Amino acid sequence: MGGFLVWYSLTIVSPSELVLYFKNANYWWISMGLVFGILSHLSRAYRWKFLLQPLGYQPKFLNSILAVLVAYLMNIFLPRAGEVTRAAVMANYEDIPFEKGFGTIVAERLADLLMMLIVVSIALFVQFDFILNLVAKDFNPSKIIGTIIGGILLFIIFIRFIKKGKSKFARKLKKFFSGLKDGVTSILRMKNKWAFLFHTVFIWVMYVAMFWAIIPAIEGLEVPFGGILIGFIAGGFSIAATNGGVGLYPIAVASALSLFGIDSVTGNAFGWIMWTSQTAMVIVFGGLSFLLLPIYNKNT
Repeated sequence: MGGFLVWYSLTIVSPSELVLYFKNANYWWISMGLVFGILSHLSRAYRWKFLLQPLGYQPKFLNSILAVLVAYLMNIFLPRAGEVTRAAVMANYEDIPFEKGFGTIVAERLADLLMMLIVVSIALFVQFDFILNLVAKDFNPSKIIGTIIGGILLFIIFIRFIKKGKSKFARKLKKFFSGLKDGVTSILRMKNKWAFLFHTVFIWVMYVAMFWAIIPAIEGLEVPFGGILIGFIAGGFSIAATNGGVGLYPIAVASALSLFGIDSVTGNAFGWIMWTSQTAMVIVFGGLSFLLLPIYNKNT
């Protein structure tokens, strides 16, 4: 799928044109965007401790940083594998039970989901007419309602199986979900709720700032604030839908920017520069973290 999307994107902006955009890009702005990205990762690693403290765990900050960076690296190869890897790293090096660590990560994702909804709400306020027309065009109420009802029924069946099951497998599931519940509900038992909220907002401000900072890297590219938010949202959903947004990210961002008069060639080139810089950062720092983890914890 990713290969097809890459091919499709390169039919819009040719490789030779793309190389020219990369050559002429202002790398000072790209570097600034990467600084914002790194700050968001550091803040995410620091924020994690507020969820782990109510469970009685205080991991080393460097281990938290390395675990977060390795998680982003894993997400490039397999969507959502990063969350599992992150919990496994802390279970291995900090003796935090996997299910509890994973539960805190789920709690983090709930907070991030709320922030994404806030960003969407701001974009909706700024560009109300555009988003309303976009949603109306693709809205299928029967499909959405059917999906929700089906998901609820499956969840109820699964919970009943766990509660009534007496097999060894069912008991293991009970233990896992008990720990998972402890991790998720740790967000309600935090002592530093305001600090957690600050870092949550800071992380998402850095995400948007990273997107904004790379726009001036392409000469003549001007995007209004509403376009920045919509482009950011489109890119975010593309990353969630595929492994790291490969192929889809430039297409999604270009489609969003085209609504603001940005031609498809420039939009795709910007998307590729944005995606490449983010992915390169994740690969470099994630790879280094993967190597540093056993060295830093050699006495563990």
